[in-house]
Amino acid sequence: MILELLPGALEVAVLAGEVLHSPALLLFPSLVILEVLYLFSAWLAVLCCRRRSRGTPVLLGLPPLPSRPSVSCVVTCYSEGAVVERTILSLLDQDYAGLIEILPVIDGAAQNWDTLCFAQKTQSLAVGRADRRLRAIPKWTRGGRPSSLNAGLSLATGDIILALDGDTSFDRDMISRMLAYFLQSGVIAVAGTLRVRNGRSSFLARLQGLDYVVFRQFVRAGLGRLNVVNNVPGAHGAFRADVLRAAGGWDNGTAEDVDLALRLKKYFAGHRGWRIVAAPDVISHTDVPVGWKDFLQQRLRWEGDPLYLHFRKHGPTLRPRLMGWRNGLFALWYGVVFQVLMPPALLLGLILLLLSPDHAAALVAFACAYSLYFLMVVLLFLTHLGVTSERPGSDLRLAGWLLVYPLFVFLIRGWSGLAVFHSLLVGSHRDTAMAPWWVLRKSRF
Repeated sequence: MILELLPGALEVAVLAGEVLHSPALLLFPSLVILEVLYLFSAWLAVLCCRRRSRGTPVLLGLPPLPSRPSVSCVVTCYSEGAVVERTILSLLDQDYAGLIEILPVIDGAAQNWDTLCFAQKTQSLAVGRADRRLRAIPKWTRGGRPSSLNAGLSLATGDIILALDGDTSFDRDMISRMLAYFLQSGVIAVAGTLRVRNGRSSFLARLQGLDYVVFRQFVRAGLGRLNVVNNVPGAHGAFRADVLRAAGGWDNGTAEDVDLALRLKKYFAGHRGWRIVAAPDVISHTDVPVGWKDFLQQRLRWEGDPLYLHFRKHGPTLRPRLMGWRNGLFALWYGVVFQVLMPPALLLGLILLLLSPDHAAALVAFACAYSLYFLMVVLLFLTHLGVTSERPGSDLRLAGWLLVYPLFVFLIRGWSGLAVFHSLLVGSHRDTAMAPWWVLRKSRF
């Protein structure tokens, strides 16, 4: 039996030798190895870096929070309709005993009258409750998401500000779990975890559900342990109100969540010990695109934003002197190399594999890259089930999609390469789906 397999094994070895001597065929596997090393470092961080105690906080220049801090939820709304009612109800039903102020801000209320009406209809549910305040805020002229967030911030009275989306719902213990993180030393912001609510709607939605679990829950938890969290999600993030106001709130333009995280990190060198943490157990639920057209349009904007942020807007100030050496180097590695330079190179690597005249060697190169990435994802997924998942039984149902998942990631990375070129040539950061053109044109970038 072994002798029968030997000729095939020798043939594969010869093809592998051809791959190693061909720079064109090596490009794609080499870039996949780089990403696997990044994922492996996040895995090590989850296992080896001890989570900090939630005991008495060390203030590190921050004024102390009350024993039961008040919370203001700024809910940005635009064309959600009846869905916003579910979002508000999930906030009213939180198990937190302190004061929760809910501020749904309806952007372009004149055009979104139905969303405003549904938000106003829920106001009666907070009447007579000392621990809940609910005020629907119509913003008659559309100004975009950062404009809505800043309008809510100007009216918010809470010690902690939550930035939330109008089409997102939350676990009942979301706020109480979120606030527990602010008892850790130096925490100025907390990145909540988004889960896919419509994961059974389509094949694509299931793959996105697995992607959210692997990257947005497990890998971000690893980044949190290393204190290099790169993003506080716009749909589910929390901030100390005093620090957020000192930073100037949200800036105009797309990717306002990543932009704010980068601006907050520029205080790190001068305020040693300040941290942005990831909270894998603080859960919200959102819907993802179920069709390929909507998905690719969404990712075209998302994956094009890093070029705008890390080169045009923050390029001159991405320095360790401002962010500290750890976050400064990570911003250069992840933001510049991983998100901007690697996707076009990986797209080129895929094209070279497809155009290679030696189809057998190209197939071996792709198979090696796929196998390595698959093994890494399986390791991440199994560790997630045992360490970071708060719903292991539900997550286990996603295991059947692990075989397809590396192909899905390769597709996303290739599309990211196109998105970088699209952003460079077209300026996709000026996408009017996020804000009207008369707002975006005022941006300096």
